[in-house]
Amino acid sequence: MIDVALARCHTLAEPDPDEAPLLSALAARGLQAESWAWDDDAVDWSAARLVVLRATWNYYLDRDRFLAWARHVDEVTLLANPLNVITWSTHKRYLLDLADAGVKVIPTALVARGNQVDLAPLCSSRGWQCVVVKPAVAAASYGAYVDGEHGVDQARFAALVGAGDVLVQPFVDSVQSHGERSVVVIDGQLTHSVRKQPRFGDDPERVTGPHPVAPAESELARAALAAVPDHGGLLYARVDMVRDAADEPMVSELELAEPSLFFDYSDEALARMVNGIDNRLQRGRRH
Repeated sequence: MIDVALARCHTLAEPDPDEAPLLSALAARGLQAESWAWDDDAVDWSAARLVVLRATWNYYLDRDRFLAWARHVDEVTLLANPLNVITWSTHKRYLLDLADAGVKVIPTALVARGNQVDLAPLCSSRGWQCVVVKPAVAAASYGAYVDGEHGVDQARFAALVGAGDVLVQPFVDSVQSHGERSVVVIDGQLTHSVRKQPRFGDDPERVTGPHPVAPAESELARAALAAVPDHGGLLYARVDMVRDAADEPMVSELELAEPSLFFDYSDEALARMVNGIDNRLQRGRRH
């Protein structure tokens, strides 16, 4: 039996820069850790004392299978983040839950799979001229596109809704200048923030950092995490934010299953991650 299995996908579309430093830091702590693929049916997950989700980046291709796998892992060993957090956060309807809880999020319309909705009236009723359309279950901007600048593409929108639940959101101008801020929280502590530029399709992710976290961003991150089911069991979290027209932050995504945590930008974050893992192993119980 090993101490920690870092769950990833069998084939990574791009390297995971967090994996090597985390494995090295765990080894330095005296913990035996390996990286295993969640989509490898031959893996015996009970052979790890703790499974930590990391680069399971293809989960959105078959979310039902992924959640069945997570339930199995939760039955045979410890799982981080907790199962109900993973279930809740892998469908972006959570943005509506956050809004209902009073958390400021980017305005979002959710169109359920198969619904016959005309995109143009939906946008005009909300005063949205240019919008971002994307699947509600997706990662790395999969399936996302910008529409409305020169009229909407109803056929493209209908095809996306025919395949699954879809989010429609106003395009936020500040992402071109201010960028998107990713605030990283490890075991309850805000550790660092990076700046990301907008990414569509197969564009590479452009990240700079670390950047100072404004008080309003810190307050918003804590409010968002307080609204998460079973938030007390979170080992890690990433709160992505953009700025509205009044230059106030609003949550664009809440990443709780498989986010990059940008350990290259924060030794503190990596140290806290190892401490959080070690503490969970020592307690040896579910959260």
